[in-house]
Amino acid sequence: MLFFLVFLGIPLAVYLMFVVSPFAQSFYYSLTDWSGISPTMSFIGLENYQRILDDAVFWKSLRNNLVLLLVLPTVTIVLAYALAVMVTIGGSTHGGVRGVRGAGFYRVISFFPYAVPAVITGILFNFIYHPNGGLLNGVLNLLLVPVNGVLSLVGVEEVHHVSTAWLGDQRFALAAVAFAIIWTFVGFYMVLFVAGIKSIPQEVLEAARLDGAGRLRSAVQIAAPMVRDNISTALVYMGIFALDAFTFVSVMTPNGGTANSTKVVSLHLYQTAFTEGNYGEASGMGVIMAVVTMLVAVLVIGLGRGKKETR
Repeated sequence: MLFFLVFLGIPLAVYLMFVVSPFAQSFYYSLTDWSGISPTMSFIGLENYQRILDDAVFWKSLRNNLVLLLVLPTVTIVLAYALAVMVTIGGSTHGGVRGVRGAGFYRVISFFPYAVPAVITGILFNFIYHPNGGLLNGVLNLLLVPVNGVLSLVGVEEVHHVSTAWLGDQRFALAAVAFAIIWTFVGFYMVLFVAGIKSIPQEVLEAARLDGAGRLRSAVQIAAPMVRDNISTALVYMGIFALDAFTFVSVMTPNGGTANSTKVVSLHLYQTAFTEGNYGEASGMGVIMAVVTMLVAVLVIGLGRGKKETR
């Protein structure tokens, strides 16, 4: 009895206190008109949810979150898996199965962005995307030098100097933020996939090579199915992050970008609660996003298990 009390009761109590209880409180606050600082509040039922559903900014923010949900997990995991394959089984086809030369160095370099705090990464990319003197525009202008030289020789008008405000232009802003996030997380998930690939028995990979499987086929048809659980875990975590993305968006575009081009629900929630003083409505947004996040996690895990059972 004491064993169950210590090893099951205490963790359950902590979970109820720090996970279930805050969620229940948020749901209760979402049914009130609490401002977040007033000592009293009135029960107003579902009025906050009605205002949220009528809020065009909320729908724009949710759309941005869903775009990130489609882009971030897909691109990040594909790149991370490709790098993991390169440093584990992408080396020479002669001798044992191994990664490319200098694989250890590539692992360290790839993981380094994840070790940098997200706030620092956001500030760094603000400088990179700066329209005047930013690294990205500087590189693009350097590439234009030989192009303009060729154009001038044939009598064609030269291409104009690049001074794009990447975070200020609503056509590019969300993609610019997404690139910074991908750059940060690729190395972390590469390490996760490297651990999974390393756990595959060498005999399996060597037998596939003897049967004529090349690097690509070994990576897709042999290694990928055997690290399916790692991929499912990565999808869940990246999906959850895509439905948040508060840190990067708030640092790189504090006001949500031009015409709310980069605003996500978490930033809109924050502004509603602490700028507008409408804590009840903000709690309603939090409840909605919590439900959406749980549905995404259940969907990804369910699809992973379904594929595993059909094998």
